[in-house]
Amino acid sequence: MRIAITLALALFAAPALAAELTMYKNPSCGCCQGWAEYMQGQGWKTKIIDIDEIEQIKRRYNVPARMESCHTALIDGYVVEGHVPVAAIDKLLKERPRATGLAAPGMPQGSPGMSGTPEPFVVYLFGPDGATPFMRF
Repeated sequence: MRIAITLALALFAAPALAAELTMYKNPSCGCCQGWAEYMQGQGWKTKIIDIDEIEQIKRRYNVPARMESCHTALIDGYVVEGHVPVAAIDKLLKERPRATGLAAPGMPQGSPGMSGTPEPFVVYLFGPDGATPFMRF
């Protein structure tokens, strides 16, 4: 019984155990740094790689042009494009859908790492078959 409880707790803790990300960003982008700091504040170990040709990363990881934002992160086998809130990432890692990843296209005002009055925005789940709304903020 104790082993079953320990195993169940380990399964529910999976997103926390995978709390590492690698983020590719332009060296001069301040909002990207803001998102990294937001993620660090949420307990994520964050490796930042500055790259002048960020478009190469987006192509390498199959980010559709209409889903692009200013930075691209790799999290536990998924691509996370842009200012995606941690709630969407936690849901992604819990549900583990067959997809390339999540995207918050553009740079939504007030999203994690972005300043200004928050505006409503959608986080999309994307993959080879297209993109669908995943969460609304």
